Amino acid sequence: MSLSSPFIRRPVATTLIAVAVLLVGIVGYFSLPVAALPNVDFPTVQISTSLPGASPETMASNVATPLERQFSLIPGISQMTSVSSLGSTSITLQFELSQNITTDFEQVQAAINAASAQLPSNLPAQPTIREVDPADAPIMILSLSSDTIPLAQVDNYADVILSQQISRIDGVGLVTIGGQQKPAVRIQLDPRKIAARGLQIDSVRSQIVAATTNAPKGAIVGAQRDLTIYANDQILNAAPWNDLVVGYNNGAPIRIRDIGSAYAGVENNQIGAWVFPGKANTDPSLTAGQSILLTVFKQSGANVISTVDRIRQALPGLQATIPPAISIHILMDRTQTVSASVQDVKKTLLITIGLVVIVIFLFLRDIRATLIPSAVIPLALLGATAVMLPLKFSLDNLSLMALTIAVGFVVDDAIVMVEVIWQRIERGETPFEAALAGSREISFTILSISISLIAVFTPLMFMGGVVGLLMREFAITLSAAVIVSLLLTLTLTPMLCAKFLKRPKPPTNWFTRGLEKGFNKLESGYARALDVVLGHKLTTLITFLVTVAVAIILYATASTGFFPQQDTGFLNGVMITSPDASATNLLSAR
Repeated sequence: MSLSSPFIRRPVATTLIAVAVLLVGIVGYFSLPVAALPNVDFPTVQISTSLPGASPETMASNVATPLERQFSLIPGISQMTSVSSLGSTSITLQFELSQNITTDFEQVQAAINAASAQLPSNLPAQPTIREVDPADAPIMILSLSSDTIPLAQVDNYADVILSQQISRIDGVGLVTIGGQQKPAVRIQLDPRKIAARGLQIDSVRSQIVAATTNAPKGAIVGAQRDLTIYANDQILNAAPWNDLVVGYNNGAPIRIRDIGSAYAGVENNQIGAWVFPGKANTDPSLTAGQSILLTVFKQSGANVISTVDRIRQALPGLQATIPPAISIHILMDRTQTVSASVQDVKKTLLITIGLVVIVIFLFLRDIRATLIPSAVIPLALLGATAVMLPLKFSLDNLSLMALTIAVGFVVDDAIVMVEVIWQRIERGETPFEAALAGSREISFTILSISISLIAVFTPLMFMGGVVGLLMREFAITLSAAVIVSLLLTLTLTPMLCAKFLKRPKPPTNWFTRGLEKGFNKLESGYARALDVVLGHKLTTLITFLVTVAVAIILYATASTGFFPQQDTGFLNGVMITSPDASATNLLSAR
């Protein structure tokens, strides 16, 4: 009794197993997320802190250094980088891939608490921590602009309404605002006028800070009623600031307008975002000018195509929540390149399956014998997707490449099984007897071949580093397809052979007769060539050694890279200027 005998004798149960694999595979295929590459979770956190007005040197020495000193004591950090600029510091900690991100967060927070005594006391807020993926690119960039509404108000709608609404869409992980223009009152003072009136800049600053506070004012307690005072001392408009008294000179009050001016502006006038439509722009309503950018990132493991589709469907509703004068435009949609790449791999997979089926038919020259191993291919591939779903894999270039390569491995087992049974039927056995005897004869060979294939890819499953995380999905997907193919070959294939194969008849048409003659000539030609090779053993050995040497040379001189280069249609440029360059001139020369 062979491994396949129970399944040959119970065709209904075997058919139900195959249908179950088919249905589970279909569910897995349509449930898998789509991405360009496998989802690799880098344990990386970013710590950001700000001190308005501080120079980069001050931020590096007074803020970054105390934090870095404490972070260096955390075990498991593989890389630490920090960037200090005018008024802000950003520190990125990348942990080893085996680290737990939850534990890392706790350790980073403890380090910040330990360094808080060494940080400047006038920090407006404690350093913030967030998890980041250094390899995660934005999936969409939106532009907000208006010809009639001030950009500060456009920024307010982007910050308060749009960014929060988009963040709640399923699959969206983070929404950042570029070129942010938060409204604020800016006060410009003339140091010469301050000195002429006997004042100090620090005293003027303290008066300005004390003049705008939002603190509780108390209550009026009466015999019958208690009244809470809701007065607000914050000055939100520019005009009242000009009348603010900041000091006295010989009994005369000194106001802001005496030593400078206050005007409505933005919190940071050193940043900005501009849109310049190119020749390839397909949106005629998109015009050049300053705008607010919303950069959207996806959640870890989310389907990038479905996420972008949901954002596009939500845009008309979001447009209705803001004034009609504000226009929303899509500047970048990463799904265009991802979809094109994935669709190209899918087409390659379908072409591969078609070519394999054609080759099977050319050699077997029988429709029934061709359909049996051909049915195993989609079942094995769908079964592999059912394995990918609980492992949180995705349909990406590497997993689809694994399925494409698996087509050749998958069909090999089924063809071997069909070929053995086919030969027995040609010798006069009934299909049922041939299936039992043929499966008994070849089952161990098929099992050993499949185990050997899985053993080849086993080292990839246990590779370390980033390459190991990327190639693990490839190796497991390919191994899953081989395992499902093995199970189907030992169960479904012999059962189908016993039920549907018939004794072959001599070729009756010109096509099959021509194929028969062609393969006979090919076989005889191969035999003659083999005789020639065996008659010149020394020449054959030298040719083999030369081939190996050339292969080694080509391998050593071939260029290397992590992934093949591809044109995504996007061009990034960075301009570095001298440290003393004026931001005003740079923004005006855009």
